[in-house]
Amino acid sequence: MPVPLPAHRALDRPLPPAPERVLRAARLFTGATTGHILDGAVVVRDGLIAWSGPAADLPQPQRDWAVTDYGDATILPGLVETHAHLGSYARAVQPDVPDPARHAVGFEALASVKIARQLATVGVTTVQSLGGAHYLDVALREAVAAGLIEGPRIVAAGPPITPTGGHDWQDGGEADSLAGLRRQVRDHHKAGADAIKIMATGGFMSHSTAPWNAQFTVEEFRVVVDEAHRLGLHVAAHAHGTQGIERVVEAGVDFIAHGSFVGPDGRTAFDPALADRIAARGIYVDTCAPPSYPPVAGETNPHVLALWRHGVKVVPGHDIGAVAPASGYTQGLKRWAAAGLPTAEILVAATSRAAAAVGLAGVTGALLPGYSAEILVVAGDPLADLAALDRVIEVVIFGRAFQRDQSVPADPTDRLNPADPTAAQGAAPRPVTVETQLHPHAPAASRDRVVFTADRPDPADRAAPFDTAARRDPDNPLPGAPLQAQAAHLDRLARAAAHPVVRQAPADRPTIRPIDSSQPQPRPDRLAQAADHLAERQAPANPTNRPTTRPPDQFEQRPRPERSPT
Repeated sequence: MPVPLPAHRALDRPLPPAPERVLRAARLFTGATTGHILDGAVVVRDGLIAWSGPAADLPQPQRDWAVTDYGDATILPGLVETHAHLGSYARAVQPDVPDPARHAVGFEALASVKIARQLATVGVTTVQSLGGAHYLDVALREAVAAGLIEGPRIVAAGPPITPTGGHDWQDGGEADSLAGLRRQVRDHHKAGADAIKIMATGGFMSHSTAPWNAQFTVEEFRVVVDEAHRLGLHVAAHAHGTQGIERVVEAGVDFIAHGSFVGPDGRTAFDPALADRIAARGIYVDTCAPPSYPPVAGETNPHVLALWRHGVKVVPGHDIGAVAPASGYTQGLKRWAAAGLPTAEILVAATSRAAAAVGLAGVTGALLPGYSAEILVVAGDPLADLAALDRVIEVVIFGRAFQRDQSVPADPTDRLNPADPTAAQGAAPRPVTVETQLHPHAPAASRDRVVFTADRPDPADRAAPFDTAARRDPDNPLPGAPLQAQAAHLDRLARAAAHPVVRQAPADRPTIRPIDSSQPQPRPDRLAQAADHLAERQAPANPTNRPTTRPPDQFEQRPRPERSPT
């Protein structure tokens, strides 16, 4: 009988030590400055950056090492995604078994691996997971660190904290009191979370929450912040509405996701004074915000330029896995450039600043001695053209070359829907019908309803969640977003501003209008007949007109018959 190996030796391929190597290219961008070094080199030893600088100044001991020369390429720090939901892909597909709910957790865990690897494939070597059920992001972080799977460095937040029935309550982070909030933070710490995510406002992609309303008071936010900071955790706040942004800034959070500046009337209104307060407190902001309303002509990313001009530390966060696929990361950076941000500023934001935003300042995000060797090599010069980031040559994570998966970059110009043959012929979009439907929580100030139309994919034509060949809505905040998410996002955005809900009306079937629940509806004959039949069976006739008797209950006490004294 063979002797079983210890658990740590039961792998076919034990994790080898990180190799010692020298990387050289025509350009080196360290992430510490906004310029690059011509003919630069990086020395990797024990999984760390041992040296970086001009190749001509390479230290003598490393001159004899084997050098990987990439030629006309750029070496830069691995990119950082500050806002992802790694397990969300699993909710768009189901295992083909009779009881798929039984496999929900395992399926979501495997989907998390898929999205994490897709991010690493496009050059993202660090990702902050801002919300997921079952603490799967913590388990994934540990699996990567142990070498069970290859993937990016993960900063895990676990389930987001939200009030009962609040935005994203399904992930399991509900809390309704000061004591409940403290317990949630402590439970996250006990589970091994690196950060705390709190839903400061409602969301556009959840039912019965208002994105413009705060979900907690300042006191409640402050309890979460104080408890998290006591435990060494940073706090990220999901905040669309200006009211929620104001409260979390006062409470002292470290990171704001979205920062959409949605006012109480459902309209977008940037607040310069609030932006100055955010900058003064040093709060990081990702700008994954929905399109402004009223629409802004030529808008590519709401508020990013205004926030940057007010000194706010903007960082790239794209809601990867929930709204955008991993391949949409670089498209988000290009939208920043189209909004007016300098390319060098974008690269710093995507590397060293983003690393600081997720609590890893001094650990990763820069090619400096002592930092973790997380490196991206791309063909061309991204300082001259961000499209170079799509031409990945090599990705290094923890000092080891990452074996990349296949990936098709998201194409924002590809709007063809394979299910709609007229789209390929340049035909006009199918007619759009408008249904007036007001969000139940819409404020009175937004009761003025404005009719608008949009080129929307029909629900019957929706392709796979991350099908980059599918037609996309031009108003979606990022290209390549799941069509289901686009539809939900636009519906919620329309309702938030008390606009009509826009739905596509296919030409081959009539538009279905909602039933007016205020009017009595005719009862179908089949249901009436079934109800009558059931009533007859439950109350049969009594032909003898005698009182109905029932057998005596065997446990019922009955009088004993009197016996004669004989």
